[in-house]
Amino acid sequence: MTSKKPLVAENDYGETSNNARWMWLWLGMGAIALTSATLGGLLAVSMTSTPLMQTKLTSKESEVFESDRLTGEGLKFSELSRPVNILVLGMSVLPTDVQDSKAKAKNRGYLPQVNSFSGLSDVMLLVRLNPEEKKIVILSVPRDTRVSLEGHGVVKINAANVVGGPALSAKTISELLGGVEIDRYIRINVLGVNKLIDALGGVTVDVPYDMKYRDDSQHLYINLKKGKQHLDGDKTLQMLRYRNDGRGDIGRVERQQIVMRALAEQTLNPTLLARFPRILNVVRSHLDTNLTVEEILTLVNFGVQTGNSNMETLTLPGRASAYHEYKTSYWIPNAQQIEKMAIDYFNLQVMNPPQTSGSAQLQVVIKDSTASDSESLQNLMRSLEVVGYSSVYIPEPWREPLDKTYIVAQNGNRDNAEAIRATLGFGEVRVQDEGSFDSNITIDSPLTIVLGEDWLEKQNNTNLSY
Repeated sequence: MTSKKPLVAENDYGETSNNARWMWLWLGMGAIALTSATLGGLLAVSMTSTPLMQTKLTSKESEVFESDRLTGEGLKFSELSRPVNILVLGMSVLPTDVQDSKAKAKNRGYLPQVNSFSGLSDVMLLVRLNPEEKKIVILSVPRDTRVSLEGHGVVKINAANVVGGPALSAKTISELLGGVEIDRYIRINVLGVNKLIDALGGVTVDVPYDMKYRDDSQHLYINLKKGKQHLDGDKTLQMLRYRNDGRGDIGRVERQQIVMRALAEQTLNPTLLARFPRILNVVRSHLDTNLTVEEILTLVNFGVQTGNSNMETLTLPGRASAYHEYKTSYWIPNAQQIEKMAIDYFNLQVMNPPQTSGSAQLQVVIKDSTASDSESLQNLMRSLEVVGYSSVYIPEPWREPLDKTYIVAQNGNRDNAEAIRATLGFGEVRVQDEGSFDSNITIDSPLTIVLGEDWLEKQNNTNLSY
């Protein structure tokens, strides 16, 4: 029987080499330093489990949120113990605030352009962190979504924060999703977003087109050039808040998702844990949340362990209102599609769940980034048709090479995307929205296969054509 090789190399005398010993010593010291920096920073940030709340909720408002413990106990205090739904609100500016006189604005006690929590919610996200599936789901709720608020009639959902703060916002979104429970909330104001992006080191994104806009009434000045570039906090905010692309709220949602995924790819790594105390100190005065420091650390730790490959971005299913359909523009929710999405992604329990669409009814688009020959692509198309996908199209190729194949599914089509991946035997499934996979290419089909280099490797290894 062949003896196993030692894990650490030995010299001619059978002793462990000094180089190996030093390597393990430095690795151990590095791990201790990283842990000490994180724990020490946390102690400096907070010694209590008090929520980082800037506003006080009434007992009735507090009942909107689940109060069960999010984290483990004892040595597992930093582990997420169950699926958690977090409502994230990015605050906007109230037009009435900026129209007030300087004297009245001074008496108000805050600068509405930068540090208000009481205005309209410019960004509304419901983030689900699921340790059972090791997955993160981010649902974007367009701020123009048409809802009914008790005592206030039909309004855009971003007004819920003005009327009833985070509790009414959470209650409204929960009802919109058929009763999905919301555990905690985070409100971050405009200046907080700016500082957070800067503390994370900025973000590299591909700006899809020139963006230029000026609105003195909201102190909003946007001037970005098209192309891949590294944005600081101020320029990232410009990209997030731009609306003049002819697509209104949905265009903004797509750009938000592009930035979120880019941030996840660039920051969700172990070094984030060591920097967490400093980042929190930078932005904590611009946060209003019923999360404690310990709970935030647990969520960050889960994000680092999960990574961006298990992150799915969705948009609330619906449509833009037609011209002259209402006095103002709305995003009209699609109740049936919302119910299915809530069942699939937020574990909503219903008596009669809607049926999944059959594969023959779904359009599948194949986009090639590898410059493959047309015969191979046609063979791939026929192979999908054989297993039941009757509407398969091959439009223009992808604009730049990709290392990996992605099967991109829009809302509610993950099962079909997984089935396609099983058929292909390679690739990665991503569930996200129209336009959010790449800032310059539109994903305009329920299922889109973007072929990467692994498609060529698969053909070379098997010597088979699809």
